[in-house]
Amino acid sequence: MATPVTAVPHGTAQSRSRYWLVPVARAAVAAVAAIVITFSQNHSAGLGLTVFGAFAVLTGLVILAGSRSLTADGVAHHVFVAQAILTLAAGGVALAFAASASLPVFFAAVLIWALLTGALELYSGFRMRGRSPLARDWMTIGVVTVLLAVAFLVVPQGLDQQFTGPDGVERSLTASIVAVGVFGAYAAIVAVLLVIGGFSLKWGTDPSGRVAPETESQS
Repeated sequence: MATPVTAVPHGTAQSRSRYWLVPVARAAVAAVAAIVITFSQNHSAGLGLTVFGAFAVLTGLVILAGSRSLTADGVAHHVFVAQAILTLAAGGVALAFAASASLPVFFAAVLIWALLTGALELYSGFRMRGRSPLARDWMTIGVVTVLLAVAFLVVPQGLDQQFTGPDGVERSLTASIVAVGVFGAYAAIVAVLLVIGGFSLKWGTDPSGRVAPETESQS
């Protein structure tokens, strides 16, 4: 008897066409944040709150819109909706306090956001490992985001170190300079990882044809 051929679910192609835009859009937002911080000479808490706030609000909206592609997997859908809500809330708080340039608020907003959303994204990837090519990207971004929280825990908020530069000019290294720079570096790394993952998904480099959690639930 001939072995029946299992057709690839139509949802696979639809998932790829819908979901690859999500990581690419997240990458674009992160890239803009990284560029603004990189080319800004003023790494103050106010700048950090403004850039992080805008980054978080836009990222939250992208994640919330992208969660609609995961509706066939109820757990993944709800986890990403929760992640989007937390991200929007963190962005709103950061923008609300941007005018006051409060360094403690910047530290708290980024640290709590990174810890909670990083853990959620890491959980989503760990849960789907071996069943979806999205799992590796989710775990990677989750780990990097949790490491951002660790970095903010390590940087002392009272840091204010004076030093002399190679040009003989007196300069200072403060907590806001380090923290804003660390967030800028995080945004740059995440932008690269997300754009690679997004276009890999679009071009279908996974040989199994598995694209999103909803594909697995349909098979």
